[in-house]
Amino acid sequence: MSRVFWDTNIFIYLFENYGELSEQAVELRRKMLARGDRLLTSALTLGEILVKPTEQHDPELCRKYEEAILATSLVLPFDTKVARNYALLRCDRSLRAPDALQLACASAAGVDLFVTNDARLQSKKIEGIQFVVSLDRVPM
Repeated sequence: MSRVFWDTNIFIYLFENYGELSEQAVELRRKMLARGDRLLTSALTLGEILVKPTEQHDPELCRKYEEAILATSLVLPFDTKVARNYALLRCDRSLRAPDALQLACASAAGVDLFVTNDARLQSKKIEGIQFVVSLDRVPM
């Protein structure tokens, strides 16, 4: 059993139609369920996921997205441990604040995989995260 953190973009692919990327997200989730892996994300992911349906004044879609994430994922908060990790990561000025927040949450939780399609993050070595990988390179 692995602890796998999904960046926001992976949930977007799962919930919306992005062709091949959506198929890869569905397949990854299927494999994770078969293996008994734990899905983690942050409260920031939930907030980011809700932007589009909120802009579209679609409270029903907001509810569906929120329920889906809360039912399937451990949603990590921004607490003092994460804040310390965030401060360390922000010393790397190549990281944008939202990316540093996601990585800090994953790091504090001690995850095996951090899955993202943000190419800028895939080369990062972060204490508390064994591997940062793209969706098409998940080793499952």
